[in-house]
Amino acid sequence: MIERRNFNGLGGADHGWLKAKHHFSFSNYYDPKRMGVGSLRVWNDDEIAPNKGFAPHPHSNMEIITYVREGAITHEDSLGNVGRTEAGDVQVMSAGSGIRHSEYNLEEKPTKLFQIWIEPTRPGGAPAWGAKPFPKSGRDGRLVPLASGFAEDSDALPIRTDARVLGATLKAGERVEYPLGTKRSGYLVPARGAVEVNGVRLDARDGAAIQDEEVLNITALEDAEIVLVDAA
Repeated sequence: MIERRNFNGLGGADHGWLKAKHHFSFSNYYDPKRMGVGSLRVWNDDEIAPNKGFAPHPHSNMEIITYVREGAITHEDSLGNVGRTEAGDVQVMSAGSGIRHSEYNLEEKPTKLFQIWIEPTRPGGAPAWGAKPFPKSGRDGRLVPLASGFAEDSDALPIRTDARVLGATLKAGERVEYPLGTKRSGYLVPARGAVEVNGVRLDARDGAAIQDEEVLNITALEDAEIVLVDAA
């Protein structure tokens, strides 16, 4: 079963400096039918104005993955970590027993990103942060693990959950398969371009909530960049 979630029908908020669309219930947006898919709890599509951002605030017991689509985001946290993550790259924060952090767009243009939250397998543990560049050329025509809780994905950023976040860039007409399995849940969003997933069309920034699908057959209807979460 694949449920298409049209971008224009998503919940959201416009705070001036932040324009947000929520694929799942978040903050003041609540829909009891959109509380998450498996252990995936949040997928926010955010646009942050130049020299604006999220002031220091706390988190605990959540794996927070940031996929930067355009621009860059600058991270600081209570562990002393400071880092700048650029378009196409990924940062991961394991909130663990508790961490405070800020995320600012210090660039001259808006920053656009996906913010993805996945529940950890176990609560607690020491908090951690990491970032890594993932050249788009390495994702041409194939799905690459960007963040993963599986040991075999040794090149991905580690997360403390039975899940993985994957990315791919596809030329029009290219096709990839992913063996999701009927006991797993998936969520797929094209960051740009249009794709077809098991016969269901998704345009840019639409979402697909996926259940009971053994294999995902993904075909690019035009040049596309996709992000997929495979979750328990």
